[in-house]
Amino acid sequence: MFLKTKSTQDEVSNVRFVNGVVQLNSVKLNVYCFETDGVLIDTGSQSVAEEFKPFFAQADIDQVVITHAHEDHTGGAQFLQTEYGLPIFMNEMAIEECAQKAYYPLYRKYFWGARRPFEARPIGETFKSRNADWTVIPTPGHAKDHLAFLNNETGQLFSGDLYVHPKTKVILRDESIPTIISSIEKTLSYDFGELFCCHAGYVKDGRVALQKKLLYLQELRGNTLALHKKGYGVREIHSQLFPKKYPITYFSFGEWNSIHINRSIVNEGNE
Repeated sequence: MFLKTKSTQDEVSNVRFVNGVVQLNSVKLNVYCFETDGVLIDTGSQSVAEEFKPFFAQADIDQVVITHAHEDHTGGAQFLQTEYGLPIFMNEMAIEECAQKAYYPLYRKYFWGARRPFEARPIGETFKSRNADWTVIPTPGHAKDHLAFLNNETGQLFSGDLYVHPKTKVILRDESIPTIISSIEKTLSYDFGELFCCHAGYVKDGRVALQKKLLYLQELRGNTLALHKKGYGVREIHSQLFPKKYPITYFSFGEWNSIHINRSIVNEGNE
């Protein structure tokens, strides 16, 4: 069984982007990175590095900014740094981790490749591109170091993995739904329209999309806490709210699972 990879490129609203896909049988994963106004947002995974090289070669960029340290967002960073000498900026809390050899489960290395060490600088609360000022929005929940980037000139939001899907069904073991809810609420306090998601791609009305996700997560939190109040345990709540099983739960050995959604909500309720 061999992993298949492919990529496509497109452009919308002066944002160029490349979408890389990795597939093993029926399991298909994808990731985007974006170029606009001299900035590259995220770098894809090591497993699609060869696919992304033509996109990088055509890119007109001065700097790279990273939404978070996960390997599907940082896999091309070392290549960009050594090949083009580009400065890389990210959340300060992940800089030391990314300067070291990557350690994460084998299945993730199979799909995304082994992220190579690279050097990064702290991004701060704002940054400038050629024609715009940007706001850096801390948006933890999916990852502690997660950031979103708002182009204040265009009103375009680059949301990393904050959005992904309006109805979240599985999350990583260390994710927190209550924290994600807070991050979405914070992000919605800013003025933006178009959204560029590292897995969903271009979302024309990003504000409406994020609002829909927020309402879904709030309802899910309410249902989880209501069942917990009735005396149901996390596994019982999980079986009621998420009866369907997803392939990613099996091949990730449970690192991705619906039950982590319910557990993160219940754990916050017990604090």
